[in-house]
Amino acid sequence: MGLELYLDLLSQPCRALYIFARSNNIPFEFKHVELMKGQHRTEEFQKVNILMKVPALRDGSFTLTESIAILLYLAQKFKTPDHWYPSDLQKRARVDEYLSWQHINIRGKGSKLFLTKVLVPLLTGQPLPPEKLEGVTEELNVVLKQFEEMFLKDKPFIAGSEISLADLVALVELMQPVGAGYDLFEERPKLAAWRRRVEEAVGKPLFQEAHEGILNIKNLTADKIAPELLEHFKHQLLKQVS
Repeated sequence: MGLELYLDLLSQPCRALYIFARSNNIPFEFKHVELMKGQHRTEEFQKVNILMKVPALRDGSFTLTESIAILLYLAQKFKTPDHWYPSDLQKRARVDEYLSWQHINIRGKGSKLFLTKVLVPLLTGQPLPPEKLEGVTEELNVVLKQFEEMFLKDKPFIAGSEISLADLVALVELMQPVGAGYDLFEERPKLAAWRRRVEEAVGKPLFQEAHEGILNIKNLTADKIAPELLEHFKHQLLKQVS
């Protein structure tokens, strides 16, 4: 049995893995786990990840969860170019620094805005009050400013002159609010230029392919979500944005 990646490209970490594997010619079987159909909650998928989350990896009898752990596993197993996870101690520390920071900052705030603008109105039938949406947007704007000033600065990429895992993980997360209709790059020329460099480094066609679904997420309707998930989603999402 070869390498299997269990992914749904609506998920930011899944897109990072997909792009990383494809851009480095890592052979794998794409196991599509459709989140909106509840396929991550099936008994079959729980044999791969009891936590019922994507992404997940299976390599023979070995299984692995958590996207950062999977990215590092692939980088080291397939000996990808050094710039992805540098051997230089301080450059690697910069990558690790961002990967440690991003979970509750870029990922947390970007996901919250996405849920607020797309899924909450879909599930409740009502848009969120403007003041609530403004508050969620401002939370994201704060961490975007931190990202530019603390991590990107005046460098081409987070760790220096070449792309790393940190850049890829960052950009796929920032595309989630873009899919929700918030173009956070529009008035941020430094961030927009960095985005272009990352896309060029991994290949624009591949990047666009991976993001086709999320950039068309506004076409999602409630009838495309598994009925048993609707109430679960409603409870969880309203709690997150309350």
